[in-house]
Amino acid sequence: MEETVGALWHKIITRAAEKRYPQEAVTLESMGKVAGIFFRALGGDSGLDVKASTATEHGARRSLLARIAGSGEKTALTWLDEDTLRLPAVLDLLPQRSLNRDLYLWLIALAAVEESAGASWVVRNQQSTLTVFERFPGIRSRYQRLLEATLALRPDPTRMPDDEAALEQAIRAALTDPGSVDCLPRGASRPPHPVHLWLHPNPPHAKPAAASTRQTGEPQQEGDGNSKKNNDSRRLQAERVDMPDEKNPLMMFFRAESIFSWSEYIKANRPTEENDDIGADEAKEDLDHLSVAQDGKSVASRLRFDLDLPSAAQDDMPLGAGILLPEWHYKKQILQPNHCCLQPMVARQAEPCQLPHHLAATARRIRSQFEALTPARVWVRGQFDGTEPDLDACVQFTADRMTGHAAERGLYRAHHYRDRDLACLMLADLSLSTDAWVSDSARVIDVIRDSLFLFAEALSATGDRFSLYGFSSLKRDNVRFHVLKEFSEKYNANVRGRINAIKPGYYTRMGAAIRHASQLLAKQPATQRILFILTDGKPNDLDQYEGRYGIEDTRVALVEARQMGLRPFCVTIDEKAGSYLPHLFGIGGYVVIRKPSELPKQLPLLYAQLTR
Repeated sequence: MEETVGALWHKIITRAAEKRYPQEAVTLESMGKVAGIFFRALGGDSGLDVKASTATEHGARRSLLARIAGSGEKTALTWLDEDTLRLPAVLDLLPQRSLNRDLYLWLIALAAVEESAGASWVVRNQQSTLTVFERFPGIRSRYQRLLEATLALRPDPTRMPDDEAALEQAIRAALTDPGSVDCLPRGASRPPHPVHLWLHPNPPHAKPAAASTRQTGEPQQEGDGNSKKNNDSRRLQAERVDMPDEKNPLMMFFRAESIFSWSEYIKANRPTEENDDIGADEAKEDLDHLSVAQDGKSVASRLRFDLDLPSAAQDDMPLGAGILLPEWHYKKQILQPNHCCLQPMVARQAEPCQLPHHLAATARRIRSQFEALTPARVWVRGQFDGTEPDLDACVQFTADRMTGHAAERGLYRAHHYRDRDLACLMLADLSLSTDAWVSDSARVIDVIRDSLFLFAEALSATGDRFSLYGFSSLKRDNVRFHVLKEFSEKYNANVRGRINAIKPGYYTRMGAAIRHASQLLAKQPATQRILFILTDGKPNDLDQYEGRYGIEDTRVALVEARQMGLRPFCVTIDEKAGSYLPHLFGIGGYVVIRKPSELPKQLPLLYAQLTR
């Protein structure tokens, strides 16, 4: 009974203190596609991803009800970091759903024109507001409606201390007349109340993951991780601390009942643990800060990582010396020459085999469909020269001449050989993330293997020139390029044996693989040359090739491929691919397969549509 009354009281007092409108809420999930498209359409950085922001402490004075309820200490605002646009996960501040939606659009527009200048937070947001008004005049009317609604939510300056009242009046003036306030009054005892029409005054910035690697010299992750689902993409505030001294962990010099909150250090080797801590996600929601420490002790995972490197006798056979390739550094805006070493390889233990039995029926159906696309001799009518007269054209010409309207026309028909002048290179991602399971009986790598089998069966039926390659990487000095079928080879049991021997391993340095594949494809004397890329996630590797760095290098590699006259096209099973593939391949340059199990059947059909 006591718990029921307490929960009811907490619900009532919290609802009275927060003054929100959950029935009129608009979520970032519902705005997901619109947010990304709108941000890029207004000139925002096309390489940025759109994710939810986490609530941060604002430090402003709270009302008595809020202090009683213990709420209102944090609020979710908008900010930009190196590779992400962070927006509130839910907007329910305003009493109408249309206003909450307009607030999302306004914040996106403000972020799209925001420039990282040295001006103060207030001046920067005013300048961004004026820039939005200048570039997109139609948004001004929405801003006026939002301004009226948000000013009604702000505290009354007449009921505040003088120093805080002056601060609040300056912010109101800056919102009402952007550009009129050069700086905020100093000396206020508390920060201003959050301004939901502006970007975050002091956004949290996480330290790069590579920093921990430099400190310990040990790898921080073992798998690619592309296939893992992460439903909560919010960024949490974190700090690096020293390991606590726990010589007497059971001795307490205070009363335990006086603790209102507690934290605990958990020794965990997250990069190599395969079972997730079920309670970790729930526990992090109650923490103001995440504290991360390293104890400097070696763990068994370091030995495990080394054992994952196969010996020379068990590894695939290298073909010649490595190939040096450049790589794009997006921060320096330079193409670093000879930065990566790509090693072509072929499976050492690939026994020739027949098509797997479970694919036989599907392969027969696909081959019969693709045989209709094979080159054939066709009659072409209305020619001025040919092997025999075109009777229909002769009859029509005679009738027109009798009516006095005869025009010069071809009266013959000729036998022409209609050829499909095509060349296609399939580049498959064979990183460690493909070891994930998509069903109870199949992994991603199994789906990719079946897709390659059926793709080869389809193209061998049309007679189109094609080649098959796979790739993975382990830092920039070891980009592994697996040869499955070259353009000069025929599709036979040996090729099927190499396809059957593919296995997942390492990471996804996509830029280097695309550059080498583009060079191979560009040598083919074909009118249409298609670079097919089959993947399950973002570009990624152990060194700095992650996040924005890997995305931008891949984008530049694709630009280089188009300049060679190639047509890149991506097929992926990554559910979050819509956040980064438009930046890489453009609209219409990629397809997301929602059900990975359908990939083997869909891949040949996609090729048929592209080459129709």
